[in-house]
Amino acid sequence: MVLITTGPRVATHHRRGHGGIVTAMTDRLNPGDPAPEFTLPTDDGGTLSLADLRGRKVILYAYPAAMTPGCTKQACDFRDSLASLQAAGYEVVGISPDKPAKLAKFRDRDAITFPLVADEDKSVLSAYGAYGEKQMYGRTVTGVIRSTFVIDPDGKVERALYNVKATGHVAKLRRDLGLD
Repeated sequence: MVLITTGPRVATHHRRGHGGIVTAMTDRLNPGDPAPEFTLPTDDGGTLSLADLRGRKVILYAYPAAMTPGCTKQACDFRDSLASLQAAGYEVVGISPDKPAKLAKFRDRDAITFPLVADEDKSVLSAYGAYGEKQMYGRTVTGVIRSTFVIDPDGKVERALYNVKATGHVAKLRRDLGLD
């Protein structure tokens, strides 16, 4: 359940076939905004709340679909960097609209060692501005906008990164956080 939705509305313009322009409004989070609260089912059959992580720094990353090539690459990059991220005080959580059973399969197949949460109705992804219209292969589609949020121990957004790349993003994030 989403308790808080914050952030300015950002107009994005997309050209669609026959010269038409579609304007979509998307809530985007900014540094200093409260991170929207959530309680979601996890890959291990439990639930995870953002409130459970209060007092710790959190990297919440949104990805479109478990077990796809780009999402697998990104998850494995987070997995491979997890020890150093945790040593710097960060907890990592992945969020997608997949069912918990698919997340469990993804976790087992790729030895993912951090929680994966299921937002099947996309309400949390929407509250974070990580679901809406995006460009994909030259077409405007509606879906998960690959995004990463760094949340401070008090539950405030430190960084809100939208339209990140699956490959190389974790290395860039590590540099931006001063970990490399």
